[in-house]
Amino acid sequence: MLQTLLISGYKAHELGIFSDKHEGVYYIKKALQQRITSLIDEGLEWVIVSGQPGVEMWAAEVVFDLQLDHPDLKLAVITPFLEQEARWKENVQEKYHEILSQADFVDSVSRKPYESPVQLRVKNQFLVQKSDAILLLYDEEKDGSPKYYLHAAKQKQEMDNSYEIFYITPYDLDVLVQEEQWNRSE
Repeated sequence: MLQTLLISGYKAHELGIFSDKHEGVYYIKKALQQRITSLIDEGLEWVIVSGQPGVEMWAAEVVFDLQLDHPDLKLAVITPFLEQEARWKENVQEKYHEILSQADFVDSVSRKPYESPVQLRVKNQFLVQKSDAILLLYDEEKDGSPKYYLHAAKQKQEMDNSYEIFYITPYDLDVLVQEEQWNRSE
């Protein structure tokens, strides 16, 4: 049974998105909402993110929206290290702190500020180990930060074939955009 889902994907800048008002954010959040909702029906209780700007923050916002109808759904933000937001833009830091204040569980894998990329690798492995499945917004033909989670997830899947890797692909988003546009024109 899938009770704990790790969600990640591209950072906002990797998608060329520099504002939450960008049209793509709506479609990404809609795709996340559809996937999470279908997994709630299968017993999903926890969503885990590390709090990175982009897909992870948008997923957190989707969880907060879903909690209105599914109050048993919980969000954990488990950061790789303390003060991960220290170098982010002020508006992104504000959004991050708002997410942390609403999350059901907040912790850091490393109890120190950033020291080395090893902390990121440890975070990826730790969060994959703590989850039953991962949902990635990822295109294997477009390199980016999600590949590191994917590597850790594939390693876990080799040892535990019940571990699931779900994707939201560019094709999935294209279909969603077309469906939305079709529904609007009716």
